[in-house]
Amino acid sequence: MTATLLTPVTEAQVRAALGTVVDPELDEPITDLGFVRSVAVQGPAVAVHLRLPTSFCAPNFAWLMCSDAHDAVSAVPGVERVVVELDDHHDSDLINRGLAAGAGYRGTFGHEAEESLDELRAVFVRKGHTAAMERALTALLRADRSLTEADLQRTTLGDLPADEPTTGALLRRRATLGLPIDPDAAVLVAADGTRPSPGEAALFLRRARSVRISVDGNAHFCRGLLATRYPGAEADQSPRPDADSRSLLPLEVLS
Repeated sequence: MTATLLTPVTEAQVRAALGTVVDPELDEPITDLGFVRSVAVQGPAVAVHLRLPTSFCAPNFAWLMCSDAHDAVSAVPGVERVVVELDDHHDSDLINRGLAAGAGYRGTFGHEAEESLDELRAVFVRKGHTAAMERALTALLRADRSLTEADLQRTTLGDLPADEPTTGALLRRRATLGLPIDPDAAVLVAADGTRPSPGEAALFLRRARSVRISVDGNAHFCRGLLATRYPGAEADQSPRPDADSRSLLPLEVLS
């Protein structure tokens, strides 16, 4: 009987899997943010160390990222054993023990845990969609100065440039929420699919812009904190698509 030869697990595969794990608040992959401190692959066993910008980052966010990282790496073909550990956090020992024991969030934090992290995750998925929608529509406004914010109430996905990164990001987030992604679907919608009236469109977009500015501002701040806490960590961070600080400003300031 011939033994089945398994393709060796590579660090690149593991990092690609970790790239699917998103910081729920910052709406960016942990690999882009520099939160992956190290990856070690030894045969079918993988060890991953994560780090965060401060020792007091919210424990529920920290748990989400560590748990998602464990699940993502475990799904890599050929991986049989995964250890994910969080370094230098005030709850590192607790989180690492819980992950190792497969205790889950409530089993790890006990009475301190919320009933479920599902709603917390859903809140940030909705915020991610709102920010992505605003980026895509602002890019469209910048590309076509004849458009007004009120005009965007009629904009469909087919009106967005297919080769624009903001369009692809929006489509991915809509798919996650179960929103339609066909070319005729309206772009300016809430996370539940409801549309503003023509008279509400401009205010709706400006509220979305406030969400996006908050997300982007937090991301820039946390990147800086990480680089301060861990000198050299900036080399592990991928440039943000909106690295130009102008993208943090309302459109009217740039006009």
